[in-house]
This record gives sequence, C-alpha cells and structure tokens, in this order.
Amino acid sequence: MNYPAKTLIVLGAVALMLCVSCKKTSAPIASATASPTAEPQANHPVGGEAPPVTQTKYFKGSIGSALGLQMKLMRAGDTLTGSYFYQKIGTRIDLKGAVDKDGNFLLEEFDASGKSTGVFKGLWKTGDDGAVNLIGNWSKPNDAKQTAFSLHEEPIEFSGATEIVGKSIKETNKKLNYEIDVEYPQISGATDGRFEKFNQDARTLVNRKIAEFKKDIAQRVAEASATGESSETGSDLGIGYTIAFAKDDLVSVQFSIGGYYQGAAHPNSYSQVINFDARNGKILKLADLFKPGAKYLQVISAFAIKDLKAQSKAADSVLPDDSINEGAGPKEKNFQNWTITRKGLAFTFDAYQVGPYVAGPQNVLVPYASLKDLIKPDGVLAAFVN
Repeated sequence: MNYPAKTLIVLGAVALMLCVSCKKTSAPIASATASPTAEPQANHPVGGEAPPVTQTKYFKGSIGSALGLQMKLMRAGDTLTGSYFYQKIGTRIDLKGAVDKDGNFLLEEFDASGKSTGVFKGLWKTGDDGAVNLIGNWSKPNDAKQTAFSLHEEPIEFSGATEIVGKSIKETNKKLNYEIDVEYPQISGATDGRFEKFNQDARTLVNRKIAEFKKDIAQRVAEASATGESSETGSDLGIGYTIAFAKDDLVSVQFSIGGYYQGAAHPNSYSQVINFDARNGKILKLADLFKPGAKYLQVISAFAIKDLKAQSKAADSVLPDDSINEGAGPKEKNFQNWTITRKGLAFTFDAYQVGPYVAGPQNVLVPYASLKDLIKPDGVLAAFVN
C-alpha cells in the first residue's frame, strides 16, 4: 500500500518516540539483572552521598629495637589497605584492615600465598603539625607475644606507583676496628626516569662519605701502629636521612652524617642536603628559588638571626650574639643546609656554626609568607605561595 509522504513522516516520528521510551524503561531492568562481576553497590552511594576520599600516606619507623620498616597505606573512610617492607629485606607484605572514629586501628598482614602472618594493632594519631603517627604492637596470629612499633608519616605526595625506598649499607671491620651503618633514599616506580639523577646523586653522596671514612681510618690506624699507640675504642660512621618534602616534580631530603674516630674527644656530626628539581633534572641551589637580583640572603639572614636569638633566650641557651651574627650572617656559605617543606624553607646550622658544640645544631623555619615577594613566579616554590 502506498502512503502519502506526509503520513510517512508522522508514522516515522511516532516510531522514534516509541523507541526512545523503550530504551528509558529497559535501563533499570538491565541494571537489576547485572552479573555478579559488576561493580559493588558501595561504589554508587545512595542518596547522593559522595564516596569516601582515598588518602595515600607514607610512613617510616621501626619495630622492636632495631628493625627499620617503611609502610604505604591507603585510607578510604574507615578502610585501610597497603603494604610494608623491612628495609634490610625489601620484600613487600600486603596489609588490610580498618580504623575507627577514635583512631584505633588493626592491620592484618598477608604473605604472597594470602596466608595471615601477623597483626599490627595500635593508635592512628594526628599530631599538631598535621602528620600522622602510628604506635602500637605487632604480633603473630594467635600469639600473645607482642613487639612494639612506632611509625611517623613522611611528607610525600607522589602519584601512581612512585615511592621512596630506604637502602642500607652495613659493614664491620674487626681488623681496623670500625663499623658503618648507612641508610639512603632511592626513588622507584616512575616510568619516565625522572629520578635517575637523584638516585645517582644520593648513592654518590653516601659512597663518597664511606670512602673518605675508610681512607681516614686506615691512615689513623697506620699512624697509631707506627707510634705503638693502641685503643680499645673503635670508630664508626652513621648516615641517615629525613624526607622534608617529595612530590612528582620535587624531592627535598636532608642527610644526617655522624661518626666517631678512635682517640677523638667527642663524636662529630653535620648535615648535607639534596634538593632535586625533577622537572629539569637538576640539583637546586638556593639562588634558583628566587628572582634574579633578589636580596634573598639579606631577608633570610635577618629572619634567622632574630629567630635564633629568640630561641636562645627562650631556652636559656648558650648561643652568643656574636656567634649568631657571624654564623647566620648574609653569606651564601651560611645557608647551604636548607630543605623545602610545606610551610617554608628550613635551615640547619650545624654544631659550632652559631654556637658551641654543646649547643648542638640549630634549626630555623622561614615561612613562605616572608619570602613571597622574592620567590621566582615560575620556580619550584611558586605552588607554595600561589
């Protein structure tokens, strides 16, 4: 049968409306009969509530008296997942658990086969600085024996699988009577190799310190042997590190280097830093943070001198004004040990720099608000002041 063109247009419109209506009514039926492999209903909150935000936190600390460990936890509401490893071993152990509204948490650990091998039970506590501390006891399943642990959150904001892994070097030489205990950071998980230079520089730093220590010890032992001198007291070198801040384009780390040489009056310690610009693949100098020609040393020095004198007075310390004025004066050599933190630039003044050895190292945090007019607008600190 032949229909007029006008009739055909009307029939086509009706058919289209019926098709749309059919699609709308079929959607709920398809959802209701979804296979068991569909996403769990928990991922689709009822009543418009947003799903809990997942927070990734990195922790470093120890269990027992000597075992150092690192832990990565993802927290979504009261659910905890993640992994940890002992720095001496490096094998990752999976974690699953929960934390309640009062901060009480329980983390069960599992080996590669899925067997439960231990339980962390303790308190999730946020400090005044906003960082989380985990303290409690670890035990094997169904075992009453407990081992204390303590972990502190590191200021790390990496995305993806990027993370910092602590590496260790331990050595004992009975003939030359010395011990070496060194820990340094290496960054893994980045697929573009942006942290290769950082890893190389960190390894080079500690290997150079070890080589210098060994050379010095060998020379001292040879001299003592030639003069007939002897000492039962051995020598040691220890190096540790603290992450001041780390994210995908920036890593700021401070190394604490300490040791004792047999026959010395007292141990000695000092600090050294690596501030790495991952965007440009280079180690940062303090001047790189500021506008060309900016009087940053004068501003930082004035703040540091005032703060050090205030700290000394409050603590009834022994920092002479002339030592502070000299050691924190506006000279580049006085501000070599600096790190980038979330709140400002942190400066360390090693023992003897602004006071006597007994006073120990001194620290000053210069807030970004005091430096905002000097900071390079396209530099690594721009994100902290914008």
